[in-house]
Amino acid sequence: MQLTEIQRKFVLHWGEMGSLWGVNRTVSQIHALLFAHGKALHAEELSETLNVARSNVSNSLKELQAWNLVRVTHVLGDRRDYFETSVDVWELFRTVVRERKEREFDPTVRVLREIIASPDFAKEPADAQDRIRSTMELMAKLGTWADEMLRLSPGTLDKVLTLGASVQKFVRGDASRGKDDPDAHHASLPML
Repeated sequence: MQLTEIQRKFVLHWGEMGSLWGVNRTVSQIHALLFAHGKALHAEELSETLNVARSNVSNSLKELQAWNLVRVTHVLGDRRDYFETSVDVWELFRTVVRERKEREFDPTVRVLREIIASPDFAKEPADAQDRIRSTMELMAKLGTWADEMLRLSPGTLDKVLTLGASVQKFVRGDASRGKDDPDAHHASLPML
């Protein structure tokens, strides 16, 4: 399969970004290729297109499946497994947030709760106890907020994000209107 220049740039950039996010470059590139292509591909196509070893593709596909970002599908008359990803950015966003929350965030909240519940916690200096409690409380609030956001439909989530950007403009004041303009703050809030 030959990539267009746009697809090549997208796949390469997504691989670079994946590395910054702590994800293997090939894993990110495979996901980007499946997303940009929009159709299921078999492992050999992925290997040839990305010019990576077949074993690397297999391991990367297993990781993507573990993250629920790729699923196996089949083509009539072909015994090979084909792999596809959602082409809905909201579904992908929700999957990534849910998976990262379950793997990274929730275990940290559990450990913080265990630390606070430990009888030895009371022996820590008061300021250290306060910092740990504050961290746990913030993380618990963020976790609750994330769970609520994940329950929203994509349309509602889009409105919430748009509203959030408007609220920031409202709080800062709209740069395009003078601060003395009494309507400046009201003009940037959208109707839901």
